[in-house]
Amino acid sequence: MSEPESATPQSQPPEGIIPPSAETVPVGVPGAPPPPPHQAVEAAHEMTEHAAPSPGPAEEPPSAEVSHEPVAEEEEANMPFAAPLELIDETVADEDLKFDWYILKVQVNREDSIKDALWRRVKMNGLERYFREIVVPTEDVVEFTKTGKRRGVKRKLYPGYILVNMAVTDESWFVVRETSGIGDFTGSAGKPTPMEPRDVERILRSSKVLPEEEGAGVKTAIPFKTGDRVRVKEGYFQNFEGDVNAIDETHGRVTVMINIFGRATPVEIEHWQIEAV
Repeated sequence: MSEPESATPQSQPPEGIIPPSAETVPVGVPGAPPPPPHQAVEAAHEMTEHAAPSPGPAEEPPSAEVSHEPVAEEEEANMPFAAPLELIDETVADEDLKFDWYILKVQVNREDSIKDALWRRVKMNGLERYFREIVVPTEDVVEFTKTGKRRGVKRKLYPGYILVNMAVTDESWFVVRETSGIGDFTGSAGKPTPMEPRDVERILRSSKVLPEEEGAGVKTAIPFKTGDRVRVKEGYFQNFEGDVNAIDETHGRVTVMINIFGRATPVEIEHWQIEAV
């Protein structure tokens, strides 16, 4: 009997090549369609990448509060300028403002320039509604020169003071106090005190702000007062001395008590005929 043929030895793969295992070889499923070719799979991947781009790094969701600072600044720059509401006092109507006359203490010999400076500040601050008049009290008088020539001049009634007709508010009081040369309102402890109507009328008539009363003549500027010691420099009583007893500004005469024959005798003399001793 012949010996059975030995099994044909399986061929070994060349050295360095690992044969595919059962896990790596795709197993066909009976009845299933064949897998798509490799080229079709790659084309499908490319189409997916173009249709839905890969998400980038995770971004934080937008916050509910969006900053509008640049927009607000731009809008504010384009808005027209308007004074702050707290600086505009519209609580009192013009017809409800209470106007009175007040006396302001100012620097002597600067009454007129301070009056002009106050008007300028009032207009610059837009406060005309609180001011009506500012007056330097004066009166018309007649003076005589050394040569006896007559001339009319204005004499200040109250050197160092001016009158203002105004409604006192925080704004109007501030602009008055901040004007250079003005000291304060006259009154108790610097509080504005209105003048008496009769005093205001008298001063305004003298200053020609109101019409003069009938029969009121121009006064004469006489540089003497009652009780002054004077000397007669010309006339019948030249070189006589005496005391001023009365002054007549309307006619420009002075009554002097002169000692004549041991008796004090009143003598009426033109004011320019005497001089102070």
